[in-house]
Amino acid sequence: MPIKHLLIGVAAAAIAATALAQERPESLLPPGFGQTPAPAPTPTPAATSDASAPPRASTGAGPLPALPPLVLPSPTPSAAPSPDAAQLALYEMPAFARRSLAQVGPIGAGDGGVSANAFGRVDGRYLETLMRRLSAPVPSRWLSIALRRVLASRLDTPAHVNGADFAAERAWLLLRMGEAVAARAVAQSVDATNVTPKLAQVWMQAALANADPAGLCTLAQMPRIAASERGWVVAQAMCAGLTGEPTRPLIQGLRRRHIASGIDLQLAQKVIGAGADSRQAITIEWDPVSQLTAWRFGLATATGVAIPDTLYATVGPQVTGWRALAPAIPLADRIVAAEQAAAMGVLSNAALVDLFASSRELEEAPADLAQTANDLQDAYVGTDRATRMKAMTTLWNGAQTPAMRYARLILTARAAGRLTVFDGVDQPDRLIASMLSAGLDRTAMRWQGHVPGGSDAWALLQIADPDRTGTGWGSVDDYSPTGANAARKKELFFAAMAALGRMSAGDIESQASSLDVRIGAANAWTRALDRAAAEGQSGTVLLLAAVGMQTGDWAGVPPAALYRIIAALRAVGLSGEARMIAAEALTRL
Repeated sequence: MPIKHLLIGVAAAAIAATALAQERPESLLPPGFGQTPAPAPTPTPAATSDASAPPRASTGAGPLPALPPLVLPSPTPSAAPSPDAAQLALYEMPAFARRSLAQVGPIGAGDGGVSANAFGRVDGRYLETLMRRLSAPVPSRWLSIALRRVLASRLDTPAHVNGADFAAERAWLLLRMGEAVAARAVAQSVDATNVTPKLAQVWMQAALANADPAGLCTLAQMPRIAASERGWVVAQAMCAGLTGEPTRPLIQGLRRRHIASGIDLQLAQKVIGAGADSRQAITIEWDPVSQLTAWRFGLATATGVAIPDTLYATVGPQVTGWRALAPAIPLADRIVAAEQAAAMGVLSNAALVDLFASSRELEEAPADLAQTANDLQDAYVGTDRATRMKAMTTLWNGAQTPAMRYARLILTARAAGRLTVFDGVDQPDRLIASMLSAGLDRTAMRWQGHVPGGSDAWALLQIADPDRTGTGWGSVDDYSPTGANAARKKELFFAAMAALGRMSAGDIESQASSLDVRIGAANAWTRALDRAAAEGQSGTVLLLAAVGMQTGDWAGVPPAALYRIIAALRAVGLSGEARMIAAEALTRL
């Protein structure tokens, strides 16, 4: 039976200590998409007292320097009398259908989101500063998943910020995390009439990240948006082409006014050519291009133009998530990106398995992809236990990078969970880690007592048990990790056990001193985290947790910081996420 039918589918000083030390001019484009634009702030409506609006940045519509706002000619008066207010009201959205800016977001608490007051009574300007200066993606898959859930939820707009501007900051952070779909949903949770200049910029970025040029048309037709920057002027021409309107004068106007040129204009023409009754045939040449931009990614992907791998090497890791979520990219070309995106938290186990299962239906799948899909099928529905274990081991051993190694554990999570428990299991560490990578904690606990004591598998089960409370369940001294990172693993294990409340106060102090893990050290970040936890602000805790985890990989996460993060998550009722982050720390180090 095919596997696709078996699986359904903190404070300012804190930032100074972590992020401000590396402060540089910010851009609306993600890392790698033109990293040093001029930091000129975008003006916001008078109702917004946000002093940290994102800077204006090029949308990628050409390498030309930013031009001043276009001066549009005054409209010619109509010969017919203008309609009165009563007539215009017939075409306006009725009041009951308009969405308030007091609460913005696509997912309600009953649909998988968090409580609307997840940020409590925190000043919105403080939250926006945290989001803006957060270096994403973070190394933890599970923290990223939890943070995405908060950012995509229907949240109360905090004090001192405009609801549309706050949505823009959330969507912009999601884009930098690789979460293109969630970012677009957050941006589009605001009615077009309420879109601010800040949100308009992020709206364009979200549409491009989703390879959705048609998503620009809602705002491109609004004069105040269309005149704000050159990307929207080009969007007007593209939207006209998509609806079958004459576009030749528009394109000539773009050239004459130097709005866009080169490959950026050619890609826009490619989009226009996708419209009805278009007779344009545009050939895209990548040879002169040395930098991929959001504009080039979005329009090329939307029109089926393959982007060279050399250009993908010029952008940040968040584009991996965009590629994995782009259905316009052929499946065989986004499998590697999909595995990396799963390790980032962008794709789930079910989604990753579904992609590989779908590859079996390709007529000419690459040989290595076909073999991986066959091994995955054997891992899930092999005729016997030995066949399944052999297939899983083959998949694990086939990983070539740290991110792929973790992705392969995610890929086989439910295959590992389908095994019956037996003694003497081969690869126990990876077997348990695989189940926990997808959150299958209770399934993994069936192996308690069937894995070697003191091993990584034993330590993972000590951390992941959802039913254990109190102390005396396991000792840090019993853990005997091996390998080059053995000492750091033991420190992280101690931090996790202490933060999860599975050690007595005396043992915590003794082990902290023995391992030199200074869990009691205080600074602005720890004080902000403690305050947010004490006030039950789950959203603020997750945001501050991400601030404390701004590093390239798990090797850069201090055990003391992990202790603080896990303890704070438990304090606001996120014990499941706390346990999975702790298990991930041991798995990925």
